[in-house]
Amino acid sequence: MTLKSVCVFCGSQAGQLPEYEQAARELARVLVARDVGLVYGGGHVGLMGALADAMLARGGRVTGVIPHHLMRPEVAHQDLTELIVVDSMHERKRIMADRSDAFIVLPGGYGTLEEMFEMVTWLQLRLQAKPVGVVNVEGYFDALLRFLEHCAQEGFIRRADWDLLIVERSPALLFDLLQLHGAAIAKTHPAQADTGRA
Repeated sequence: MTLKSVCVFCGSQAGQLPEYEQAARELARVLVARDVGLVYGGGHVGLMGALADAMLARGGRVTGVIPHHLMRPEVAHQDLTELIVVDSMHERKRIMADRSDAFIVLPGGYGTLEEMFEMVTWLQLRLQAKPVGVVNVEGYFDALLRFLEHCAQEGFIRRADWDLLIVERSPALLFDLLQLHGAAIAKTHPAQADTGRA
């Protein structure tokens, strides 16, 4: 499977460690080197802004999707390849999903985690056939992964679904794994792979 565009979920804050922004810039380098477009939430602040700026600086294609209520000049990125303004957060996620071949998650807060879990849930329910991966920068997601292990031990996540969320510390290695996983998903979810969503 060849990934032509990737949706990235990440924080509108920069976080405490410089490694978070470094990972965002490294992911941009990986995407541009592989001629892969970025689809993201359209902001110019925090990790979102660092990622988009790094993509644009390298000549990459960047599509932002942002609701009207977040269009204030200090939030919306004004220099993207394409900026799509929508009416709701739900519409934002739908368009981001439709325009992407895979999902990558960088550190973030409530919104980032909600987006990640929705895409994994859609994959579990076969509502979409696109791989979901996490860049575990400096162990940022370690506590969450331990909780998910606890959920599995308690019988709320099936072991058969354990590998739906791909975790890697290196953006480049994660991208390669997503390509491999995407090809495997396409074989088991052929109808969804054709349309992106059910």
